[in-house]
Amino acid sequence: MTSLHASNHLGERDGLEEQYLTCQVRQTGYTASAVDDPRPLTGEPLALDLVNTEWIQDGERRDLLAEPGGIDVWLHAAGHPDAAVDPDGLRAARDAIRATAADHGDAAALNAVLAHGRLVERLGPGGPERMLEVDDEGWRVPWLAAQNLLELLRAGPDRIRRCANHACILHFFDGSRSGRRQWCSMAACGNRAKARRHYERTREQD
Repeated sequence: MTSLHASNHLGERDGLEEQYLTCQVRQTGYTASAVDDPRPLTGEPLALDLVNTEWIQDGERRDLLAEPGGIDVWLHAAGHPDAAVDPDGLRAARDAIRATAADHGDAAALNAVLAHGRLVERLGPGGPERMLEVDDEGWRVPWLAAQNLLELLRAGPDRIRRCANHACILHFFDGSRSGRRQWCSMAACGNRAKARRHYERTREQD
């Protein structure tokens, strides 16, 4: 690994890195309403929110990261508006997270992203500190997204899900008490599935 660049103490940054490194599975710092974010599903934990920068719209796959200004839109929504980011690293993290979410044994690409950083524990002037060091600053956010997936796997691997609508590629973490969430959104895919089932039952009765 090349020389490492240490962050400031995590608690002295925007607070979001520290949140992701303390077993939190919900992102509470999103400001998606402040930007023109066209995605149909926002506010998922960082790892899945990155995966959800690709979605299906009018039958076509849309990629926010490939659109002009799209990376800035996502960084703002994810709570890292001023972060320097390597676009290729961001896409690599997205692909790795999607692959591991689908198959938890598919870890090679995810581990390759995580190899770009490490956590360092030390005792500083104000007490214990936890710092993230990355081999290139552009990999900080990709690393945080990959690390967040580890937190989700610790919290509940069976609750990391892709929408049950086969035509939808959005992912979510099911934080419901029952653990029975199926859809990215009841208003979208859920209602369409209900309408389809009603139509099929009506045809059978005819």
